[in-house]
Amino acid sequence: MTRPDLVSNIREQCNLSRKKSEESLESILGIIKETLRSGEDVVLRKFGAFRVLNKAARGGRNPKTGEPAIITARRVVSFKKGKYLIEEINK
Repeated sequence: MTRPDLVSNIREQCNLSRKKSEESLESILGIIKETLRSGEDVVLRKFGAFRVLNKAARGGRNPKTGEPAIITARRVVSFKKGKYLIEEINK
């Protein structure tokens, strides 16, 4: 499913205009991004949780040349699926 598909589904299910549907989706995604950027978790009960993890710097290799390279420290987003989401998918 793509972003336009989500907008269409929001439009149909909530009986909103396309513009309002796009604004709603952008607003929700913006709130999630800002919350994660600030270091807080986003927990959606019965769905799952988005968390920011800190990855330490480590050694690696350049896959093209095979030369050693350092992979810098960074923050990554992790998603842990919820119990009810797993149950719904497996029905």
